[in-house]
Amino acid sequence: MMTETQRVGETIAYLSTKTSLKPEIGLVLGSGLGYLGEQLEDAAVIPYGEIPHFVKSTAPDHQGRLLIGRLRGKTVLCMQGRFHYYEGYTMKQITYPIRVMAKMGIGSLVLTNACGGLNRQFSPGDLMLITDHINFMGMNPLIGPNDDDFGPRFPDMSKTYTPALADLARKAAADLHIPLREGVYLGYSGPSFETPAEIRLFQSFGASAVGMSTVPEAIIARHAGLKILAISCVTNLAAGILDQPISGEEVIVAAKAAGKKFTALLSEIVDKMEL
Repeated sequence: MMTETQRVGETIAYLSTKTSLKPEIGLVLGSGLGYLGEQLEDAAVIPYGEIPHFVKSTAPDHQGRLLIGRLRGKTVLCMQGRFHYYEGYTMKQITYPIRVMAKMGIGSLVLTNACGGLNRQFSPGDLMLITDHINFMGMNPLIGPNDDDFGPRFPDMSKTYTPALADLARKAAADLHIPLREGVYLGYSGPSFETPAEIRLFQSFGASAVGMSTVPEAIIARHAGLKILAISCVTNLAAGILDQPISGEEVIVAAKAAGKKFTALLSEIVDKMEL
C-alpha cells in the first residue's frame, strides 16, 4: 500500500509534466467564485479527473480543474472548485490537494467560500474576512496516524488565519473601496442546510457565518505550516433569520453576482503579497 508521501510524490510528478512553473501561492475557489481562474496568464489547465489521487468534484458550479499560471506577477496554483465532505469523500481525500500544494512549495494559501450569514447586519453579496473558525463538521482531517513528513501530531490552532495576511486583505479592500466584514466561520457538514434551531445555536457560539467547506483545508494547511487567508462571500442569510426558504441555486446566483468584486479583491491581495 502506498504511503501519503508516495501518493503526493506521484501527483507532483504528474503536474510537473504539465508546466515548469513553480507555485508560490495556492488559491481555492468556492461555489460561484471560479471566475478568478480565468484571469491567470500562461496557465496550465488540468481537470481533476486526470490528476493521480485526486477525486472528482461533484458540487454544483465547481469546474473541477487545477490551474497553474501567473497572476499579478506571482505564480499561482488555483483550484477551480473543491471537494466536500458531503460529497461522500473522506476528510483525507478532500484535503489531499492542500498537502500537494504544500509539498510543491507554496508559502501562502487563500481559501474562499460561499456562506450563509448569521449576523443580521450582513447582506447577500457581502465579503467576510474569516478571523477564526469553529469545526462543527463532526470530523478532523488529522485523525489517524500522524505523518511527521507533513506536520506535527498536535498542531497549534491559536492563530490559524495569519494576522499579517488579514491586515493585507484589509488594506487591499480599503484601497479598492470594497467593504470587508469580519467574523468567525462555522464549518457544517451539509448537504442539508441548517435548521433555525441550529442557526440559533451557532449564533450563541459567536459564529458570524456558516458553510460546508474551508475548515478541513485550513486545518491541513496549518498542519503544514502554511500562511492562511480565508474570505467568505455571504450569499444568503441563514435559516430562520428571514422567513423564506434557502436553495442551492440562490447561493450560486448570489456568489456569481459578487464574483467581479471578489475577483478584484483577491487579485489585489495577491499583488500585495510578499513572497
